[in-house]
Parts: sequence; C-alpha cells; structure tokens
Amino acid sequence: MGNATAKQAPPLLHLFKYAIFEFKMAQKKLFRFGQIKTFKNVLEYPENIKGNWHNFFGNKNPIELELACGRGEYTIGLAAIHLNKNFIGVDIKGNRMYIGAKKALQHNLQNAAFLRTQIEMLDNYFSPGEVDNIWITFPDPQLRTSKAKKRLTHPRFLRLYQKILKPGGSIHLKTDSPQLYTFTLLVIEKYGLQLLKKSGNVYAVKHPPELAIKTFYESLDIAQSKKIHYLQFCLPKTISHIDNELQEILKQTENNAIVT
Repeated sequence: MGNATAKQAPPLLHLFKYAIFEFKMAQKKLFRFGQIKTFKNVLEYPENIKGNWHNFFGNKNPIELELACGRGEYTIGLAAIHLNKNFIGVDIKGNRMYIGAKKALQHNLQNAAFLRTQIEMLDNYFSPGEVDNIWITFPDPQLRTSKAKKRLTHPRFLRLYQKILKPGGSIHLKTDSPQLYTFTLLVIEKYGLQLLKKSGNVYAVKHPPELAIKTFYESLDIAQSKKIHYLQFCLPKTISHIDNELQEILKQTENNAIVT
C-alpha cells in the first residue's frame, strides 16, 4: 500500500523542474515587457495618437493594420514588401509582440510599428478613414458557436472596423480554419458585403507575395486542414443588425452536424 501511494505521488524532481521552467518563463516575460517600453516602434495604450499616425511615421503613406498580430510576422513581412505603406501590428500580448518589434528595429523597417491594446478599443486610436486596409491573419477561430461573437470577422467587429476604415478599404482574412472561412463567407452573403477575392487553397494557385508570408501559427497547422484559405472583402456603408438571425443559423448548422 505504501508503494502504491509512492507511485501516485508526483516525483519531486519533476515538480522542481516545472517550477524552474515557470520561473524562467516569468522572468522572460518581464524582460520583454520591459524592453518593448524602450522600443520606439511600440506604443502601449498611447494618448493623442488618434488622427496623428502620419505624424508618427513622418509621411502621408497609406496605413494598414494587422489585427491579433502575435509575433508580428505579417506586419514586418508586409512592411518589407511595401516600403511606400505604413503597417501597424495590433495585439494585447506584449510578450509576443516583442519578437516582431525587435526584428523590425533590427531590419530598420521604419514603416512598421506595433500598438499594444485590445482590438475592441481600435476606434480610440484611429480616426474615421485613417486606415486603408486591415489584415486578419490566422486568428483564433473560436470554433464553438457560443463563442462566434469573438470571431474577428463577426459583424460586431466589422462595425468597429467600419469606423476607422477609409471608404473602399478592404479586409483581408488568411486562415487555416475551414470553419472560420465558411463562417466569413456566410457573413459576406448575409450582410451584403462585397467579396473581392476568394481562395480555398492559396498555395494551390499563383499568389501575390503578400500571401506568401508565413506566420508561426501557420507553421503549426493547428486546424490540420492542409489548406490555407483567403478572403478579401469590402464593407457596405451600413451593416445590418441581424446578428440574432446569424446566431440562429449557426446553431441550426451545429445541430444538423450533431444529428448527422
């Protein structure tokens, strides 16, 4: 009986190693948070930046955003391709943002910057029409129907983007999630959005260099779909408030899938 108890108890060595690992990770995060405060290309909850981004960059070039930018691979990738445009990666996780911001500084990409804030607060930092285009690359697909409102292509977010996008500005979605891809196509249809480009498998056809940029999350292939989906679309002047109807469609689709 004593032996059985001993086998069930977690090995002390394992617990010690785990504690050391957690301590090192915490120290690493603290270091990175401290570093980004010194980076000239990172702004954390800035004041008086709304309407002044062209002054920040020192030019009047178009401004594009990457939302939930994570490590910022797309932000710096786009900035390297389009030196005549300004790119801003937006995320709340400064620990990840540190990686992209540091690379941008190392490569002297003066047209790349990072904004640390919640996406829900975008209109606090950008004036109407200040943003030309928005990129959403490999966001959390929020697969549960009950979490649909957290999807970055849900109409509640599209209404937010509409407040800051220039008329005619477009939204780019790149994802490995077939569910998010299908959901966004449904939103485009139901809300009368203008679909500009659509690809169910980006790498199966000739694609522009912007779509060849690969992120850390793409390499993980979390969805295991083996395909990368892409959509580009524009928003209408007004976005209908039929979100309850959309939710019912999603619930019905989910129920049918369960029955099947």
